[in-house]
Amino acid sequence: MTARAAVLAESEADTFMSGARLILKALEDQGVEVVFGYPGGAVLPIYDELFKQNRIRHILVRHEQAAVHAAEGYAHSTGKVGCVLVTSGPGATNAVTGLTDALMDSTPIVCLTGQVPTHLIGNDAFQEADTVGITRPCTKHNYLVRDADQLARVIHEAFHVAREGRPGPVVVDIPKDVSMGQGRYAPPLPRGAAHKTYRPRTAPDARAVREAVALMAKARRPVFYTGGGVINSGARAVAALRELLALTGFPITSTLMGLGAYPADQDQWLGMVGMHGTYEANLAMHDCDLLIAVGARFDDRVTGNLAFFSPGSKKIHIDIDPSSINKNVVVDVPVVADCGQALEALVAAWKAETAPRPGLAGWWRQIADWRGRDCLYYEQKGPVIKPQYAIQRLFEIAKDRDPFICTEVGQHQMWAAQFCGFTRANRWITSGGLGTMGFGLPAAIGAQIAHPGALVIDIAGEASALMNIQELSTAVQHKAAIKLFIINNQYMGMVRQWQEMLHGGRYAHSYSEALPDFVKLAEAFGCAGMRVSDPARLDQTIRDMLDTPGPVVCEVAVDPRENCFPMIPSGKAHNDMILSAEDAAAKRITGEGLALV
Repeated sequence: MTARAAVLAESEADTFMSGARLILKALEDQGVEVVFGYPGGAVLPIYDELFKQNRIRHILVRHEQAAVHAAEGYAHSTGKVGCVLVTSGPGATNAVTGLTDALMDSTPIVCLTGQVPTHLIGNDAFQEADTVGITRPCTKHNYLVRDADQLARVIHEAFHVAREGRPGPVVVDIPKDVSMGQGRYAPPLPRGAAHKTYRPRTAPDARAVREAVALMAKARRPVFYTGGGVINSGARAVAALRELLALTGFPITSTLMGLGAYPADQDQWLGMVGMHGTYEANLAMHDCDLLIAVGARFDDRVTGNLAFFSPGSKKIHIDIDPSSINKNVVVDVPVVADCGQALEALVAAWKAETAPRPGLAGWWRQIADWRGRDCLYYEQKGPVIKPQYAIQRLFEIAKDRDPFICTEVGQHQMWAAQFCGFTRANRWITSGGLGTMGFGLPAAIGAQIAHPGALVIDIAGEASALMNIQELSTAVQHKAAIKLFIINNQYMGMVRQWQEMLHGGRYAHSYSEALPDFVKLAEAFGCAGMRVSDPARLDQTIRDMLDTPGPVVCEVAVDPRENCFPMIPSGKAHNDMILSAEDAAAKRITGEGLALV
């Protein structure tokens, strides 16, 4: 908050105003520029105040789930808190999927929900739902505000809780009589001031840092394993990570959510780790003698079978959330701290370390041998477009425009993670922990609203695209020039792949029947539509999509039977990967004896 804003806020303290005006004033003082929402009876007083002002832009979505995903896209692309406004009952319950997605991926969101008047709560009133009870498991914190005098304070606290510590979604449930009542305005705490009760630990313990550096200095086969926490921590953490990698010469891999924190065009980069990670990343994770986890939570898609996870390594874990430490994997040196501060402390301690350090030449020779397997190899031949080729060509053509790449969930998401070589943070926006189909289109709209002049692409499957296809109307109304790049393989591809490999080829309900004509559908919404099925026409079609003003839907007809490799079958270890369809057939992969995810 600026000095002038602080003075103005102080002057309005103890001034009576309507609850709705209190809400808008609090949002203004929190620096909110955009609210994604959908009106309804319980929030009409708030919408009336929105109508009277021009400082906060409201983006009308077509479904409340999309409002939260759009706010997530805004938050991921800016590092700011996304803001959502929905009505009571179905408005709030429709937002639950987005809130859960934000919780899983540590995305800072403040969601304001309407509620029936306080005297009707618990009476099964029209459009009543127990929003606090429903959202308790899927938010970082939530509030029910019963007194207009508490509105401003609670909203300021909600933003503080959403962004500080491990970020996450916060719900503020506001009964209609509270938003229509009168209350006093309370200004926010100055940025950086300590909250009375919520004080997450951000500075690392000096002893833990020394112990970590001592292990790093002795390691012969080290690897960094980084996650979305590095990106959530901001530019400070990204810069410190890159400096530490330059100093140590260690290899680095990352989770799906950590892509972009370290440049993919650098030799130390091993690619993504985990179920569909690269051969070299997974083998390095398995065979390392020191694993340095930074802002990652050892989720099952990364670890595989915990009984065989990185069995010979010492483990350092840096995370701001103490509940993540030793939750899934027992570690040797825990460092509870903000990733940026911890990495800066490691940089300083490493520079001060004077003891001799073992060389890593042998480790890098081993990594080079693993890289020689070329685990992402595919062959584009014949008249049918390979999905890997479509995504690889899209990124190669678009990368000089510094695009934001969003995805839906499925095979296309994994191929995008494999073939889009991100060199900057906050350019990759996807649903990791929850794996929410329908995430990408509204998230792309949120990123485009935040960056009107940027190129924003949503890579989608035809099944995921239909989950929130109504948001094309939002893109058109608000002039969000997103590019929806649909990889159409006529299947729920990842479901079909698992059915093929683990369920004897019984493709139960995974074939995408009765698909719309996506070109006509785009035109019905007022977007440009195009389609390509010829590999020779792919590059020009991509260029046409990128050069066409406004929202564009581009459908790419691809090989319907292509599977996503490499792959660690569920229940297996990192060194038991399937590298190709031929490899899967040779190993006779079946569902028998495997722990299904």
